[in-house]
Amino acid sequence: MLARDLLEALAGGEAVSGAALARKAGVTRAAVWKQIEALRLKGVPIEAKVGGGYRLPWTTELLESMRIRAALDPGIAAHVGMLEVHWDIDSTSSELARRIPVLDDLSFVIAEAQSAGRGRRGRTWLSPPGMNLYLSALKRFDGGFAALSGLSLAVGVMLVRALGELGIRTAGLKWPNDLLAGNAKLGGILVELSGEYSGPCAAVIGVGLNIRLPDTLHERAGQPITDLAALLGGDPPGRNRIAAAVVTELTEGLRTFDRHGFAAFADEYAASDLLRGEPLRILDPRGEYEAVGEGVDDRGALCVRRPDGVRVTVDSAEVSVRRNAP
Repeated sequence: MLARDLLEALAGGEAVSGAALARKAGVTRAAVWKQIEALRLKGVPIEAKVGGGYRLPWTTELLESMRIRAALDPGIAAHVGMLEVHWDIDSTSSELARRIPVLDDLSFVIAEAQSAGRGRRGRTWLSPPGMNLYLSALKRFDGGFAALSGLSLAVGVMLVRALGELGIRTAGLKWPNDLLAGNAKLGGILVELSGEYSGPCAAVIGVGLNIRLPDTLHERAGQPITDLAALLGGDPPGRNRIAAAVVTELTEGLRTFDRHGFAAFADEYAASDLLRGEPLRILDPRGEYEAVGEGVDDRGALCVRRPDGVRVTVDSAEVSVRRNAP
């Protein structure tokens, strides 16, 4: 029995006996148990019920590329290139990066699980199967790297739009690439560029969005985290619908960014900016200082004002920004 088949058999949230799972797959109960343990090691909270049987503590829905594409508006679908769903790969962004030369523009790779998901500054992104959304998009640009200033911030706006379509209007953006709700991390963005500095180039845009997180992941995260289930009273939309909403907004938004740059997203970013007016602690290679957030400039760089009144522009490649506790 494959791990994906086992997770699909448990997706309804009802208890299923090990014997029934073994019969359905034509394997031994020992083989079923091994796959149960493998999924648990990946972070899936499969429960063993008294009297026998296994169950998930909630219902889930496995991702399917055909269902995601079918949920897209025809006008959006016409611009989407490849759309693949993998069971388990190293990372969706790495998979796209390996195939940049042969892929169409606005191609998407989605995974149920990642063995080497990553966030900003090399941090590991926890990626258990069947619970969240791990997605990367490929967008080609002709204007070179300089024209892509503010891209990660614009992608944040696209995600806020997608969440609005799903009924969530409490999410905000923490510069440069975090999606937060209630001061807890809901998602993250990682943009990686390749190609010519002043000519044709490509951006691989990775997105991680928490849909439903077990307690063990809260403990391992090392920071406050939240998920769509918590924000929607325990009943998030189906994962394929969520994926379609994100693909829709990225497809439309990235095409707009290609034409107009960050300027087309600046007002919406300002409305979702969680650092504006907030006391901050800035850590960079030259030292640490306190400041107050003053929004972003037209390139998407963070603007802050130090206690001595000096206004400083902060570059995301060099620093870490934290909100000071009140």
